[in-house]
Amino acid sequence: MTLAIVLAADPAAGHLTEPGRPAGEPLTERLAAQWRRAGADDVRIAADLTELADLVAAATGPVLVSGADLVAHTAVLKHLATSPVGPTVALVLTDPPAPGQATVREERGQVVEVDAADASGVFGGALRVGPADLPALADAARRAAGTAPDAPDARLTDPASAPGVGATDGGPRNAVDRLVADLAARGTLIFAQRVRLLVAHRVGDEAQRAAAEAAVAAVDEDRAELKLSVKERDDFFTTFFVSTWSPYVTKAAARIGIGPTGVTMVSVAFAVAAAVLFGVGGRPALVAGAVLLYLGFVLDCVDGQLARYTRHFSAWGGWLDTMADRFKEYVVYAGLGFGATHAGFRYGWALALAAMTLQTVRHMTDTWYGALHDEAARRPKVVTADAGGIGGKLNAASTRVQADTGSVSYWLKRTVVFPIGERWALIAIAAALFGPLVALVAVLVWGALAFAYTGGLRTLRARWMRVPVMATVDAGLHRDDGLLARTLPTTRRPLLLAVLGALGAAGTLVWALLAVHGGGDLPVWVPVLALVLLLGAAQASRAPHDGSLDWLVPAALRAAEYLFAIAVGVAGRAPAWLIFGYVLVLTLHHYDLTARLEKRQSAPPLHAATLGWPGRSLLLAIGLIAGYASIALATLGAYLLVVFVASVVLAWVVLPARARGGVRSPG
Repeated sequence: MTLAIVLAADPAAGHLTEPGRPAGEPLTERLAAQWRRAGADDVRIAADLTELADLVAAATGPVLVSGADLVAHTAVLKHLATSPVGPTVALVLTDPPAPGQATVREERGQVVEVDAADASGVFGGALRVGPADLPALADAARRAAGTAPDAPDARLTDPASAPGVGATDGGPRNAVDRLVADLAARGTLIFAQRVRLLVAHRVGDEAQRAAAEAAVAAVDEDRAELKLSVKERDDFFTTFFVSTWSPYVTKAAARIGIGPTGVTMVSVAFAVAAAVLFGVGGRPALVAGAVLLYLGFVLDCVDGQLARYTRHFSAWGGWLDTMADRFKEYVVYAGLGFGATHAGFRYGWALALAAMTLQTVRHMTDTWYGALHDEAARRPKVVTADAGGIGGKLNAASTRVQADTGSVSYWLKRTVVFPIGERWALIAIAAALFGPLVALVAVLVWGALAFAYTGGLRTLRARWMRVPVMATVDAGLHRDDGLLARTLPTTRRPLLLAVLGALGAAGTLVWALLAVHGGGDLPVWVPVLALVLLLGAAQASRAPHDGSLDWLVPAALRAAEYLFAIAVGVAGRAPAWLIFGYVLVLTLHHYDLTARLEKRQSAPPLHAATLGWPGRSLLLAIGLIAGYASIALATLGAYLLVVFVASVVLAWVVLPARARGGVRSPG
């Protein structure tokens, strides 16, 4: 149940009036009614911070808090209440701050500092606090009210004297601003909810209220919400060739009652159909496949736009969208690989495998670099000796380019990294005009260049930031080590060992390719040596991953496992489609882990049953040495797929149903 609290303790609450009501009647009732329309299950008006603390202490679900000086569209409050970015979210405005209002500095969508010298916005007077942060909110309210039992006397009599809680101009701090300042000072992870196209203002007198009400009335709320369903910053192809007309599809889907999950499923069907047509070959089939691929990508954008337009967000929907995107792309690679092979190119499946492996490793580095950047943003800025070095200069240059929205350099930067829109556009155009082989080669070449570009720049910037990001998460879980790794001795060089393991796997693959091409067999000692290197990488499972480049470890381990599995398949002369299928199952498992990392969720229910990458590699090596590589790949792949499906059912159907006391699909 969601509780909304309107705090009547702010200075504005007592003297602003609602149009058409008796003079002197406070505006708290207007906000209370808006919170009800925004979806709050229970709405209360708290006279002061002490009453607010008592209400928060008794709450079991998310709590919405606002002062009485906020004039905004109801949609603004609804967006805050339903924001999917995180459990605790603060409204952030671009208005100039008034006395007593908190300014904020945000990076990568997070409020990283309150009352910063380089503030990027002003706190909007409303926030949503997730259940895990409710004790901190209650304590912050008691401290600000002067009733915290363990607070120093100075803070009891003057809450503004607490570090990070005082007003910037020395004046009295508005009550709700004290709360967000205290939460930020405690290190609470607070995400920022910016207001765009809609209207929200904090007002201090009747003239400001009248102006804000007029601004609210001047905006068509539904039309603005439809525009807001499109991402503010997207890639070049998506912005100019999809988002120009996809909102019309979004509006139509909302009218006929199709949900985001239904749109996702239709998008998957289009991608699978495109893959089949790419495999069939022939110009008509290739052109039809390209059209279906484009339409499937449009629907891939529509499902997110529909979720934002209807405010129907769910953890299941976000997870499904992530997994569906990867499945669709890799199924298309499979269709291209089959089509290239069918057209007479011997290594069509090999190119498809290379494209899938490269893209997955790229995504692993994207996820971990994002975690690195988020951790750096939450830490105090420290001037280091190399602040003016190449890493610092690259960081400053990147910030300038990102801020110059719409410029040539901005679009070049967003395009060169080869995002999903550009990948699908390249595949569709290349396949329609030149065929599956050219499409795969084009994806590999651009993908490799993008990987080199982003990897090089991020490595330099990471060394400059010097943030031990992996020390803040469960490294053993997200390395996907398993029981075998935890039984090995621990060493303290995770990156070095991971790179050695990847090189050993790559060397084994090259040796296997040469041996098979020459008509011979792979010597037994080659996979054994590679396995030893892989298990050496597993020895760093429990070591602290606190190096500036340790964010590269998971990607190196993914590359090592995939390359070793491919080498086993090649050396054992397994069918190419079987090798592709096995690696595809592995990627689904690993994307499940990365999706959970991004949301800071716990491990999948059956994660222990996946054996970990060292255990899986050991079983494949035994199968190769015994002469049953194909059987090992097929059996282990089928087992992992069953475990993955069972884990999904447990995580999204069975366990939530038990928590609700009934059985219902996640739909």
